[in-house]
Parts: sequence; C-alpha cells; structure tokens
Amino acid sequence: MKRRTFIKWGLTGLTGAACGLYSWQIEPFWLEFVHLKMPVRNLPPALAGKTLMQISDIHVGKRFDYHFLIESFKKAQEVNPDFVVYTGDFVSADKEQVEFSALQEVLASCVKGRLGTVGILGNHDYGRNWTRHAVADTVAAMLEKHGVTMLRNEQVGRHGLSFIGLDDYWGLDFNPEKALSTYRPDQAAIVLCHNPDVCDLDVWNNYQGWILAGHTHGGQCKPPFLPPPLLPVRNKRYTAGKFDLSGNRTLYINRALGHLWQVRFNVRPEITVFELVRG
Repeated sequence: MKRRTFIKWGLTGLTGAACGLYSWQIEPFWLEFVHLKMPVRNLPPALAGKTLMQISDIHVGKRFDYHFLIESFKKAQEVNPDFVVYTGDFVSADKEQVEFSALQEVLASCVKGRLGTVGILGNHDYGRNWTRHAVADTVAAMLEKHGVTMLRNEQVGRHGLSFIGLDDYWGLDFNPEKALSTYRPDQAAIVLCHNPDVCDLDVWNNYQGWILAGHTHGGQCKPPFLPPPLLPVRNKRYTAGKFDLSGNRTLYINRALGHLWQVRFNVRPEITVFELVRG
C-alpha cells in the first residue's frame, strides 16, 4: 500500500471512530433547552408571559444511563416553569421488562409547574407490543403519585388554560373523539398527543390551537441536509419542531429527552420552554 493511500484510509478510520464516539457518548447526553413563543387563542391576560415546559419520551429502562434524566430534571427545575407537560413514553418496554424501580427513582426528581403539571401516555407505556393495560395503569398511577395529572382522553383546566390529553394512537385506549368532545372554540386550550400522525385523522372537532407531540425523537440520527432515515410515523414530514397545519392548528414535535438506543447524531435531546402569549 502506498504511503498516501495508507494515510488516507487512516484518516478516514479516525474520522469514523470520532463520529461514532461522539454519537454514542456525547450527543445523547448533550441536553438542549429550546425556547419558543406560543401564541394561544383566548389566553387569559394573567397567563401572558408565563412559561410552559414540554418534556417527552424519557424512556426509562436499561438502554442508557437513566441518571442523565435525573440530572436533566434538576437543570429544568432551575427554569422554574409555570406549567409542565409530559407527552408520553415514560418507559422503554417493547422487548424488555419494565423498570419500575428505575422509573420510581427518576420520578422522585420530576419537574413540576407552579401552576399545573399534566401528562399523557405513549405507546411504550403500554408494555411489550403496546398490549398491556396493567403496565399503562401502573405507569399512570406512579406519575399521579408524584404530582402529574394524567389525562387519558380527558380535559383539565388550570388557571384558565385547558389541557386536552389524548391517549396513545397505538395503545389500547385511543379515543380522541371523547377527549375533544367538550372542546369549545372560545376557550384557551392546548392538546397533548404523543403520536403526531393523529394530526392527519378526522377527529379534531374543529380544534384550533397548539398540539404538543413527541414519539419521533427527531429520528435520533439525521445526516446533514437530509431527512432522518428512520421515523416511526406514516407522515414522514413529521420529524421535529414546529409545523403549521390546516384548520388553524400548530404542531410541535419534541425531539425527546431520552432515547430508545444510546445513539444520536445531529438530533440533540431536548426540553422545550414555551412563553405563552396572547394569540
């Protein structure tokens, strides 16, 4: 082998090793706080300027060091949010036993809002193959015990702001019609919906406003200038970030705080902090 070829292949190998180390040991634990304004129709004047924090897809399990979640929660607590919403997938349980003891340890440090804390379930919260009611009920009960009001096709009001929580699209109790049946256009409301594919279904009862989702993890690995190759949604447009939808709806997809596998590239873990403004 010529010296120039040897150097070329050597540098290629070193670059590949560096990228692999970065995507395995650095980016999965490089938390980003994303700050955005959230215009809300009919928002009470007293809530203008308040903060709403979204945390999604923490995926407590054996696939990465869950102490990262505890450290992230402690950083998030310093923001002192007014509202906190959790948009599903608290555990990783599709092919392994649910780590309830680890979830208990993580939830002991969970972030709570000064004015309200609500959450919904994701598909993983229904256990292996999304078919176990007992797992979902246990996860929901643990969250309730730690001060998170769990919405399972329900609506709850907090200081003039309504939160409408849809149960998971792939789970056993998906019933968006029930969740949205009491929605009124004159109320300030935000919908929590784990899987963004629900946005394309004819179930919205003329809802106008924000929809906060997770589920995609932004693909976890995204080549520069290209879409992520793997997304667990039908609508491949739904990657991460903000999307303007029909019917005066706005979708925001959080990139997830945890991960199914300890690898990320160009898709840092995220906690979103919205500033509520009158829309």
